[in-house]
Amino acid sequence: MASTPGILTHWPWEALGNFKYVLVAPMVIHSMYSFITKPKETDISYVLISLLMLSRMLHNQVWISLSRYRTAKGNNLIVDRSIDFEQVDRERNWDDQILFNWLLLYLAFWGLESAKGVPFWRTDGIVLMFLLHMGPVEFLYYWLHRALHHHFLYSRYHSHHHSSIVTEPITSVIHPFAEHIAYFLLFAIPMLTVQLSGLGSIAGLTLYVSYIDLMNNMGHCNFEVIPNWAFTIFPPLKFLLYTPSYHSLHHTQFRTNYALFMPFYDYIYGTMDKSTDTLYQNSLKKPEDVPDVVHLTHLTTPQSIYHIRIGFASLASEPLSSKWYLWIMWPVTLWSMIMTWIYGQTFVLERNTFQKIKAQSWALPRYTVHYLLQWQKEAINKLIEDAILDAEEKGVKVVSLGLLNQGERFNGNGQLYLEKHPKLKVKVVDGSSLAVAVVLNSIPVGTSHVVFRGRLSKVAYSVVATLCHKGITVATIKKDEYEKLKKALPSEDTNNLVLSTKSYSQKVWLVGENLTETEQSFASKGTIYIPYSQFPPKKTRKDCSYLNTPAMLAPKSFGNLHACENWLPRQAMSAWRVAGIIHALEGWNVNECGDTMFDINKVWEASLSHGFRPVSSPA
Repeated sequence: MASTPGILTHWPWEALGNFKYVLVAPMVIHSMYSFITKPKETDISYVLISLLMLSRMLHNQVWISLSRYRTAKGNNLIVDRSIDFEQVDRERNWDDQILFNWLLLYLAFWGLESAKGVPFWRTDGIVLMFLLHMGPVEFLYYWLHRALHHHFLYSRYHSHHHSSIVTEPITSVIHPFAEHIAYFLLFAIPMLTVQLSGLGSIAGLTLYVSYIDLMNNMGHCNFEVIPNWAFTIFPPLKFLLYTPSYHSLHHTQFRTNYALFMPFYDYIYGTMDKSTDTLYQNSLKKPEDVPDVVHLTHLTTPQSIYHIRIGFASLASEPLSSKWYLWIMWPVTLWSMIMTWIYGQTFVLERNTFQKIKAQSWALPRYTVHYLLQWQKEAINKLIEDAILDAEEKGVKVVSLGLLNQGERFNGNGQLYLEKHPKLKVKVVDGSSLAVAVVLNSIPVGTSHVVFRGRLSKVAYSVVATLCHKGITVATIKKDEYEKLKKALPSEDTNNLVLSTKSYSQKVWLVGENLTETEQSFASKGTIYIPYSQFPPKKTRKDCSYLNTPAMLAPKSFGNLHACENWLPRQAMSAWRVAGIIHALEGWNVNECGDTMFDINKVWEASLSHGFRPVSSPA
């Protein structure tokens, strides 16, 4: 929002929220009905407008994903600053301008006789359209843009766009409604002129709209894409084509580089930033980042492909949940699964900075279901091993294993990789010690009895052993779990482990995987479920509280954190991920995997000292 919002700041349909797409329903129904009932009489342009608008959404999403992937890697990066959740929220309604254009174009084709029955291609019309863009549109936009930077208009309108210093492709269309009206009138000059002069064509409209989207997205993508040889071969190109670094300077300096897509008016009126060429060259030379710590995770559900940082920005900024409209996209989801399977390489998911270290999250192109298939075990272990060796080669100090990448039955909590490569310099951390610390510190003070239920793991054994040693009674409701836990406990602590089917009245349950709905139904009202596993239990009780899986809230200074980690709330990070960061910050030159457990109190205190805090509220 602008600092002092002016009139026509808000979109007319803002109150509709996600139901705003009902506005285009009449147009879609009209075009489909006309095409089906009167195929010979219906103008195909109506259908093509809808297809063009849908393709624009896809075009924009491709740029968003590409930009987030490239900026996570760091190569050719222009502005190395953080994006936060506030910016994501401000830019989540980027499709409003497509709806606006959709409505106006449809009405134009419906109301203008000259727009009916236009041919697919007219070369003279396309040439005229782009000449008009180079002349009136670029000139008028330049002066409109300068006017928008006058304090009166800037405070009421354009400051909303400039709230994003570090731009993403879609920042290009984040403006108040009044600005979009002005921009549409500008871009309508070439389109209306060719239509009224009888030179319009379907290809001309498509190319011009696609050109606008391409240049807008490219100019705000925050990584340099125009190669130096393009300007060497054709030097005048620098007057006709701006670069991402060129426009990025406008967002950091504000009073320079006002041009729309063609910089020649900045050269004419002396508003080109003097550091433009230097920033361009430096951005081209910016190498890929070498992180200090890498968190190795994987995809979870098939729909999680949309939730990750390089997926849908608005979904990624919220905890993972199933959305009804994602079920409609199952063909796309299936295609994405096939593509990730074919790609078969670990990819960079997120890039963060904190204090003196750089951190990255890498994701294996495999889903949770793959880890449950025995015949996939060797292939996935090879992917994890290759990722660790890649980190070793790049000089990474710590690799933390997230989710099922550190399963005991899968690779012995990471011990497999140390046995195969005993001379590894990179330290492998499974994060179990911090996960245990988070669980222990989530138990309410004064608790004397807890119920334990779930699949046994390294974390589970350590949590139970610590509680029993402190004199807290741990009741198990399954005999096989009781027997295994008892064997792992020192003899002096076994009295605090009991097998009981009458422990359902206890208010604190420590739960892991395999907790059933039936078992949850036995718990008394007000029970607190505290997960110790990487995956949360299914919530079946509205009268009980479910805490998050072991996690901690990152400090405000943790850079570039604008996507939620799976089902965790904003600003929260899994204990396994935090553990790797703490190991790197503290310089602990030790592995934590296999049967090795790091000092629980030491890693907990270190986490707190660096500003990490418990996630205290229920999930």
